[in-house]
Amino acid sequence: MKKNIVYGVLIAALTLTTACQKSLEEQAANEARQYTAKNCPAKLEDGLVIDSMTFDAGSHTFAYHYTLSGVLDNDTIVSSETVSQALLESLRNTTSMRAYKERGYNFRYVYRSATNPDKVLHDLLFTQEDYR
Repeated sequence: MKKNIVYGVLIAALTLTTACQKSLEEQAANEARQYTAKNCPAKLEDGLVIDSMTFDAGSHTFAYHYTLSGVLDNDTIVSSETVSQALLESLRNTTSMRAYKERGYNFRYVYRSATNPDKVLHDLLFTQEDYR
């Protein structure tokens, strides 16, 4: 009898804990919204502003949206292999996205021109095959 009560309590606790936890997709969307609300837009350095961070649940993709100005407002500079490799290395080394990387989420980096906001200077997508 005592054993059944203990099992019942454990099952109830497990059910309540699981029901209260958000799915990883919900956490990702919430994290992206909160980051954007608290931090964006933000000047990261001369010519580089982060405009927003978004999350697409359908493709499991975080997207970082940037605007480039001045000397950096140049598709030749931002689309270089050096920039792509630096972003990939940074993604590999970041621990804040570990849970998402372990689940195979994608990470996208979109750079737009400040002089022509409709112009995408570079659009990079990293999948788990890239960052593992």
